Amino acid sequence: MEKKKHRKAKRILLVLACVIVIFAVGVFAFMKMTFLKTFPKLKGEPETGKWYEVEVDGAQSSDGSEWHGIFKKGTENKTVVYFFGGGVSITPETSEGGKQFYATNMLAQDFVAEGGIGSNADINPFKDWSFLVIPYATGDFHAGTGVYEGKKTVHHTGYSNYAAFVEQIKPYVGEPDTLLITGFSAGGFAASLLADDVIDRFPSAKNITVCVDSSLLLYDGWHDTAVNLWQAPKSISDRLTTDNLVLDSLTALYEKRGDTVKILFDCSFRDDTLQQYQAYIRTGAMEKSKENGDLFRKDLTEMVGGLQKNIPGVGIYIWNHAEDGETHNTQHTIISGNVFDKLEDGVSVADWIFSAVNGDVQSHGLSLLGM
Repeated sequence: MEKKKHRKAKRILLVLACVIVIFAVGVFAFMKMTFLKTFPKLKGEPETGKWYEVEVDGAQSSDGSEWHGIFKKGTENKTVVYFFGGGVSITPETSEGGKQFYATNMLAQDFVAEGGIGSNADINPFKDWSFLVIPYATGDFHAGTGVYEGKKTVHHTGYSNYAAFVEQIKPYVGEPDTLLITGFSAGGFAASLLADDVIDRFPSAKNITVCVDSSLLLYDGWHDTAVNLWQAPKSISDRLTTDNLVLDSLTALYEKRGDTVKILFDCSFRDDTLQQYQAYIRTGAMEKSKENGDLFRKDLTEMVGGLQKNIPGVGIYIWNHAEDGETHNTQHTIISGNVFDKLEDGVSVADWIFSAVNGDVQSHGLSLLGM
């Protein structure tokens, strides 16, 4: 009897061990396809349609680890410059807070490039374009050139990384006739801050569109942060004169470039992530609530009004997705994920951007703001 019990226990343990191994292999395979995914390093001429990791000499994440760009060569003479997001540092305290406030290294970023607007799905009108992807690991909206020295050393060198990567990869892009500059969250702030800089780097492009996705934070100290913490180029920091960094930047872009650039802005109407960061700026605590969502919707309404006033012909897409039943707050960012969902007026954000690229700038979802 004891021998039978022993054999049965061994069989159970063996089955459990097999289940654990299978589960572990499955988890590892999933991680390798997503969070741990890496692309081959670019060496020599790139193959069309293949994603590559691009090593950039001297480029660093905020924690001093390596930083790299991501590139795919398309079949069309059209290029997307695509800035990733991931939080922000606005003070010495937030710089030292690190991962509490922003992505500090390149972990779990490569796989994002293949989703949303970067996907190879047949429904994606941008699938055959070249992509220059700028991952985010510096906490400075991709705009810094400096190193913060406090309780820890923090590399706010997003602009230095971006500029070196673009110049390194430009020979493989050629001279595109069409240019889309976009980004989500912190990358949307970057798209507004750096659009003029990007345009100067691609003088052959005559059809130019800038799309800012989910980027609104009001802060009286933007200029001081850009100058003293990030050490952004003066051409960037000089534009920051109010508490609305994106409105300042896009207004300056329009005043300089006029109708030669089509300008787009999209956001969910009660953005759950942005309202938490705004609460931190206002009160010193990251909190989500219906009241914070109400305040964000009010700020967004004023932001959209400012864009419409300052930039005739601006395209706006306000959307409602994944609304929380308690707070009624909504999903943050869209172009890296469900950009093909037809959320407003039967039109997806991808449709809206592509229409603008082709000369038809539209607005959707303004009724969500009572406009």
